[in-house]
Amino acid sequence: MSQLPKCPQCNSEFTYEDGSQYICPECAHEWSKDAGAANAEAAKVWKDAHGNVLQDGDSVTVIKDLKIKGSSSVVKVGTKVKNIRLIDGDHDIDCKIDGIGAMQLKSEFVKKA
Repeated sequence: MSQLPKCPQCNSEFTYEDGSQYICPECAHEWSKDAGAANAEAAKVWKDAHGNVLQDGDSVTVIKDLKIKGSSSVVKVGTKVKNIRLIDGDHDIDCKIDGIGAMQLKSEFVKKA
């Protein structure tokens, strides 16, 4: 059984080939085989608030006071966070902050240190 790529629009695994295109039966999205290979090779790029590219292990500084949901604590502006880990999702930085603990941050609220 050949491995066909998942649909880039709805992430369905039930895609099929039709000539030089892939088709998703669930959302009816069609894309060329060349585009499917290019999308699979393209890596996500995470950027900070100023457009600098972030990588795993970088240090960042918080640029805005961030309230911690479910707590009365606040991550103050200027807090330095070391050794970040980049993840997929809305909150795309996984880190540990001294005095607070493990949490996730949005890359739009940090700048590369």
